[in-house]
Amino acid sequence: MALRRKILLLVLFLTLTVPAQARADWINLTGAENAPNIAEIYINDDHIRLVLEVYVGDLETFIDLVPDDMLKDGGAGRPPLASRLGKFSNETFQFVTGDGRKLRAKLKTAEPRMRKKRESLFVGMINPITRRPIPGPPEDKRVLYAELVYPFSGRPDTLTIIPPIGGRGMAAASIGFIAYHRGVPVVDFRFLSEASRLRLDWDDPWYSSFEAKSLKRWQQSGIMSFLYIEPYEVRHEVLVRLKDLSVWMDLGLRGNRFIEVDELEPLKKRAGEFFLARDKVVIDGKRLRPILDRTSFVKYTRTRTLFLDQPERLPLDSAMLGVIVTYVTEGLPQEVTVEWDLFSDRIRKVPVSAEDPAGPFPSYVTPDDNIHKWTNFLKKYEIPQVREVSVADTVPKRKVPLGTLGCLVLLLPVVWQVRKRRQQGTPIGGQLGIGALLLAGSLLLYPYTLVSVPGPAIFRGKINKDTATNILHSLLKNVYRSFDFREESDVYDRLALSVSGDLLEEIYLQNRKSFEVKQAGGAQARVKEIEVTDVEVKRLGDRPRALLLESKWTATGAVGHWGHIHIRKNRYAANLTVEPVKGAWKIMGLELLEEKRIDTYGQPGTAKAPSGS
Repeated sequence: MALRRKILLLVLFLTLTVPAQARADWINLTGAENAPNIAEIYINDDHIRLVLEVYVGDLETFIDLVPDDMLKDGGAGRPPLASRLGKFSNETFQFVTGDGRKLRAKLKTAEPRMRKKRESLFVGMINPITRRPIPGPPEDKRVLYAELVYPFSGRPDTLTIIPPIGGRGMAAASIGFIAYHRGVPVVDFRFLSEASRLRLDWDDPWYSSFEAKSLKRWQQSGIMSFLYIEPYEVRHEVLVRLKDLSVWMDLGLRGNRFIEVDELEPLKKRAGEFFLARDKVVIDGKRLRPILDRTSFVKYTRTRTLFLDQPERLPLDSAMLGVIVTYVTEGLPQEVTVEWDLFSDRIRKVPVSAEDPAGPFPSYVTPDDNIHKWTNFLKKYEIPQVREVSVADTVPKRKVPLGTLGCLVLLLPVVWQVRKRRQQGTPIGGQLGIGALLLAGSLLLYPYTLVSVPGPAIFRGKINKDTATNILHSLLKNVYRSFDFREESDVYDRLALSVSGDLLEEIYLQNRKSFEVKQAGGAQARVKEIEVTDVEVKRLGDRPRALLLESKWTATGAVGHWGHIHIRKNRYAANLTVEPVKGAWKIMGLELLEEKRIDTYGQPGTAKAPSGS
């Protein structure tokens, strides 16, 4: 308690600013990145670098790191820093080698800062495994930022990481941590709640791992296979670490630690050809023509795998390559199989996943069971179609009693006969009987012969808001679904069902640009949801059958690569001119007033490789 009273924090922290927001497309459901205290551990060839963010409420646990000038009395009577660091190394935050040596810390930096923002989009939601809400970060963002170095000689085969221990042998404070071995992440953000042993593979740090299953990295294998089965297209995607790929093909690199910038393109080309030649995908019993869709270097960080936009020198231990081979299909296949034959001494089990409109189905293949098979069990799934938007199906309809009208039409000549016979003075009894029957028939047939026919509203320009919304939604749905097809000619053919010829190229290019997802290497997101938020209907004086729709809508698209789903949501405001052409509505004019990206990844941060120095 005396130490706690000495700590002077308020003035020092209130003047600090919050760092820029970070974005990620892979979400950690443990919430460890939002723990009150954060530890980042970098294991290098001759030292460990520990970066701590100590929550303001837990400073007493880490009191040996608090600088003297943060204490009210300036640290009078306090043990010297060297003694405090010895105690900290032996009792507070310990690194113990396999032969029992406790490494001694050297303090590089200790100063007040604001907590680094590590966003979690699922904060507050229920973790499906623990059934508990995913926690958010503390409201108080003040932390003690500290950097320490633990030197060592030789290369230990194991390291036991021991946090501050309280009662029952568990951590005295809540600590979220992440660890890197020579720049390779060996664990995702997890809670460091007890002593944890890490086995170090100095030949290939990718295979360094914690003994505890709860501390396994999400991406464990050096190679993974993904099948994406969609209407009109099957994609086989492989994500492979270059160091593992070297077992099956000569990388042709000058060194054994890095891939130099001038080596990237030749290596990418040869690797793409390697996988294209070995891809053994059978669709409904046939080997279709494979298309090498994309080969890209992929940067792996603690939160994402993302395409490498700008060439840069890559560490061989962690550099990843993504290869996408595509097959064009008719509709949705019934069965897809992949024969997998890439195994090595280290890789005996390859994670595989098949994703169809119902969701992902993870599995794995082994040398003894190397066929990955997907079967279509989507009994009620209907492939989205692009059809003309019929005027008759969209405008308000009126019920017309055809039987009654027929009787009345037949009654007209009977009335004429009755009138003529009266003038001539001849009997009219027979005509009156027929007339009575026709009148009775018109009444009796009325409820049974009602037929819906389009009303005349379109010709008077009186389309109400609900009808206009339905017309616009149907046309937009057609436009976006047209881009589900791969071949440009197929896209244009479908667009032509809903768009005037003069607008085809403009809409084609505008949509390609709008739903290109940079995080997914420029892949086109498929629009899954359209919501028309507002429509105002106006008439065009010179074109009585045309409608001007002052419209607002949102479109949400998604594209999946290597188990990640990239979301793109745009908001639009536009004036659209629609008009019936041969009984179907078409977009004849488009004035785009606003296009704004509104999804949570609208301004993604740039991923940076972790510093291990």
